[in-house]
Amino acid sequence: MKLIGSSTSPYVRRIRLLLGGSDYAFEALDIYGADRDELRRNNPALKVPMLIDADHSIYDSRVIARYLSEKMGFAALSWAQENQLTLIDGANDSMVTIALSKKSGLATGPDILFYRLQHERIDRCIDALSEMAAAGAFDEWHYPSICLYCLIDWVEMRELFDFADHGALLALKNRFKDKPMVAETDPRQAG
Repeated sequence: MKLIGSSTSPYVRRIRLLLGGSDYAFEALDIYGADRDELRRNNPALKVPMLIDADHSIYDSRVIARYLSEKMGFAALSWAQENQLTLIDGANDSMVTIALSKKSGLATGPDILFYRLQHERIDRCIDALSEMAAAGAFDEWHYPSICLYCLIDWVEMRELFDFADHGALLALKNRFKDKPMVAETDPRQAG
């Protein structure tokens, strides 16, 4: 099994954490630079992560997680957990959009409709996730908790959102910071 992706991507990191101590190879790519052609060769969606396993090439973190859950015998996600992932992915997608826009030199302020909608989505998703965390939805280290941890850590690293008013999310991050592979997959180590 081979996982292809970026060492700084929260979507790649969640799969690396899900794989834990499993036997797989990780190929880190510079997806916006020197390795863009490699990404083009391996994934027509131009997304990371991508998993190659025997005859299967799987192109999206959510689909990869489902594939690995079936392959490795993990418990199926409940509908509530699927909804949690939708909120996590909604916030994460909007944060990535804002980060790439800033990197491209674009203004991302609330006076621009597109970015106002992104910020609204982020605020609504983070508020809902914070309430769920306070109610105990992420107390165990399972795939939704892994995804939420990766989101919070990546957003803090990129300084895209202030979690000061979301103590339950900061507590979650602190509670899981010593889980296996968390330090080894820290995007700050990627340079």
